[in-house]
Amino acid sequence: MQRIVGGEFLMGSERFYDEERPEQRVEVADFWIDRTPTTNREFAWFVAETGHRTLAEMPWDPVDHPPMESELLRVGSLVFTPTPGPIEVDDPGAWWRFVAGADWRHPLGPDSDLEGLDEHPVVHVGHADASAYARWAGKRLPTEVEWEYAARGGLSAADYAWGDELAPGGRIMARIWEGDFPWRNTASVENRYTSAVGSYPANGYGLYDMIGNVWEWTADPYAVCASAKRGCCGSSGRMETVADRAAAYVVKGGSHLCAPEYCQRYRPAARQPQASDTTTSHIGFRCAADA
Repeated sequence: MQRIVGGEFLMGSERFYDEERPEQRVEVADFWIDRTPTTNREFAWFVAETGHRTLAEMPWDPVDHPPMESELLRVGSLVFTPTPGPIEVDDPGAWWRFVAGADWRHPLGPDSDLEGLDEHPVVHVGHADASAYARWAGKRLPTEVEWEYAARGGLSAADYAWGDELAPGGRIMARIWEGDFPWRNTASVENRYTSAVGSYPANGYGLYDMIGNVWEWTADPYAVCASAKRGCCGSSGRMETVADRAAAYVVKGGSHLCAPEYCQRYRPAARQPQASDTTTSHIGFRCAADA
């Protein structure tokens, strides 16, 4: 873990999305935070010791979710699926599918596995799964304020974690979408979805993957700062059905699906609501601790 010396910083942004407003001065105390998101290897240790079953591995109770279609009550999770060709990017349902059998061990569906992915961020974990891991590790999830302060790496007023340019000198600084979203992915095969943690430069605090790769759960319930527009995270019949039932928590940092033409949320100020019991192929977490 990395100790972060607290202080005052400019949280939020007035330059991008409504939900990031207002930009305001905030103080944060000292804390510790993991240098990388939790990996598949680390999560596997937790599961081996505790026998934990993730939300994606447990069927939904129709008593708790009576309006849901039977198809969506099966075990599984939301998986990003590229479209066959260019489309308008105003309907996330066009590239998200509920895949029966998708879970943290099978990130793309039942026929996939974790071969070669030990050091990639664990995905298909709900807020309760992330919290359970954190408790087991003697840690906790970071607050939204802590997360954003850490992600900025000392650059309080910059748009990005590395400065004011998305790709300084043409260099890609984080695992974000490469190509034409959501159909043409030009990233290398090993980075087509997530990438191994630490594959891109650390920020000013020595933290990796605070931006891109996977969205990260925080400890804070989501509160709208302004009239937020429709989110860019996983969307399907299942998510829309549970959105009003399950508490939404703040996720931060953007993911490998963020692209200039669609979701410019590869920034410390970016924030989105995510239903606590909805899991996807692009949401993970890292842990924090009191100093």
